[in-house]
Amino acid sequence: MTIKRQQILFLCLVKPELSSKTIAWALYDGASAAEDSRMETGDSAVPPYGSVLDAMRDGWKVIQAPQLPYYVHGHENETGHLPWEYMLEREVEIDG
Repeated sequence: MTIKRQQILFLCLVKPELSSKTIAWALYDGASAAEDSRMETGDSAVPPYGSVLDAMRDGWKVIQAPQLPYYVHGHENETGHLPWEYMLEREVEIDG
């Protein structure tokens, strides 16, 4: 018997375009065993996908796109979160 489980992938890009380069990522894998359910962060040298478009071609679905950042006058050059974050998901089959 096979069961479907969800995986969530966050990709942060250099620019808002879907083909832009990935600079940070995190993967939450609901298909992994409970004892191995930790988040996989972007701590390796190579991201899982070079862009959102690459992930889409591999079956991931975009479920959230970033909103345009709002910069308050006088604070345009302050650092903060990465503004071009996309959330993707896919379902994978596991033996249950």
